[in-house]
Amino acid sequence: RFIVFVIDDGLAPASANEMDAIGAFNDTLKAGGHFVTAEGIESGANAIVIDNRAGAALVPWIAYSAPERYTGFWIIETDSEAQAHALAHEASLACNRKVELRAYLVP
Repeated sequence: RFIVFVIDDGLAPASANEMDAIGAFNDTLKAGGHFVTAEGIESGANAIVIDNRAGAALVPWIAYSAPERYTGFWIIETDSEAQAHALAHEASLACNRKVELRAYLVP
């Protein structure tokens, strides 16, 4: 399994055409047996970073801020890393944003 994070600069929400392309990409993933789940996530401006390492219970007063943030993700099932790379390329094209591909850790 792989996760594909959508990376957004937060300057503009997805257009109707982009949402249609994302829907079509989801349909392609489902038809190919690769779709596990996909979701948009709340803006990074509303995220809270929590650091409780060693029981420190640190919570900053401001939300995490960065020029680029995750705004959604796909979890996909593939037979190979090469196939995951190809699907990530299609995901980037569909959502018109950069994406980050990461493999699940295998125990």
